Amino acid sequence: MRTAVFKSYKKGYFTFWFENGEELVFEEVHPRVLKQYDLKNDKSYIDQEFRITFVEDYEDEDAVIYRVESLKPIQ
Repeated sequence: MRTAVFKSYKKGYFTFWFENGEELVFEEVHPRVLKQYDLKNDKSYIDQEFRITFVEDYEDEDAVIYRVESLKPIQ
């Protein structure tokens, strides 16, 4: 699990900034996560810090899809 700040949801992509300054754009978020945290519509999650777990799904040797598997807000 890593720490990241949710920055935006635009055109089907979820953007998070990580503690090391890295920005990752996720194409997929597990439906269970979206049911708990409506990142698509609830603007109150922007700039919220989360503990995040994600996977890299290799579609082929050139394409990687990043998918959020779990989120836990940091209070």
